[in-house]
Amino acid sequence: MGNNGVKVGSKWYPTDINTQEPPTLQRNLQMMKNRNADYCVMEVTSQGLHMERVKGCNFKIAVFTNLTQDHLDYHGTFLEYKHVKGLLFARLGNDLSTTEKKIAVLNADDPSVEYFKKITSAEVITYGIHNRADVQAKNINLSPKGIRFLVSSFNGEIEVSLNLVGRFNIYNALAAITVAIVEGIPLTNICDSLSNLKSIEGRMEIIDENQDFFVIVDYAHTPDALENVLSTISEFSKGKVITVFGCGGDRDAKKRSIMGGIAGSYSDFVFITSDNPRSEDPQAIMKDIEKGFSQNNNLNYKVEVDRELAINHAINMASSNDIVLIAGKGHETYQILKDSTIHFDDKEKARQAIINK
Repeated sequence: MGNNGVKVGSKWYPTDINTQEPPTLQRNLQMMKNRNADYCVMEVTSQGLHMERVKGCNFKIAVFTNLTQDHLDYHGTFLEYKHVKGLLFARLGNDLSTTEKKIAVLNADDPSVEYFKKITSAEVITYGIHNRADVQAKNINLSPKGIRFLVSSFNGEIEVSLNLVGRFNIYNALAAITVAIVEGIPLTNICDSLSNLKSIEGRMEIIDENQDFFVIVDYAHTPDALENVLSTISEFSKGKVITVFGCGGDRDAKKRSIMGGIAGSYSDFVFITSDNPRSEDPQAIMKDIEKGFSQNNNLNYKVEVDRELAINHAINMASSNDIVLIAGKGHETYQILKDSTIHFDDKEKARQAIINK
């Protein structure tokens, strides 16, 4: 259950929010049980925790991936956001309804890891790349086609190959590997399953129309996510990096100039454009983003309010071995404007622009 919907077996069910309201969530859990599902993997958002949407759910394992500046329009401050995120771990192991051992799986490389260690009474198992961890990735090889690395764990070592792009996907894989090890799944089975994974829609998704440059669509809509994607791209880029992105309206305005600065720092050229402006003026949002460029005296950008035109311009600018990153909307197939919601798919627009180039 999560941002991309609910999957039971091989069947997908669409959702309108990441962590569902309790009646819907419980109905879906009952459906899983009726279909003899052994596990449920659920995305638990800070809003979901704050609104008690998962009250009554008895979690066995909770995974902490990272904590960055996000949803501050809702929580007000980063400290409050961290506190609410921590509720999942604070409650873990305090449920007297079962004697089952509870596990907190934590990212050892995230600056907030010590906070989550302190607030949980559950057993802690860590994963990471840089800091010492129970499950660690070593000998990492990144390319535009995939990732290879060695997993070193308390259950042994094994070589892992992923058909996914980006260093952040190593962290995602490590989190999944750690949970699987805790559940007693053999390393060879884990490795085989990971090697068959396909790219998640809108997450470092490569758009391939046999062109001689790369086009990547990604959901990155926070400063941390955008920096992760761009720093990953910079590790294997052999040409220019051209970025297309905007920021959503009616959301945390403080991150706009930060994201502008990040895009300008990692890119050779940036097209600032609309995302989901909602009730705000798109021009005002883009002016906020521009401040991040002016602070660094960066002039390698263009403002284009029409997202489709911005994508077209970026792809037409690309030469052999260049990388075009289209960030912010990822899997979304709509654009939320002031008075309406229209169909808009970054992947569709990118494919058409490549074909027309």
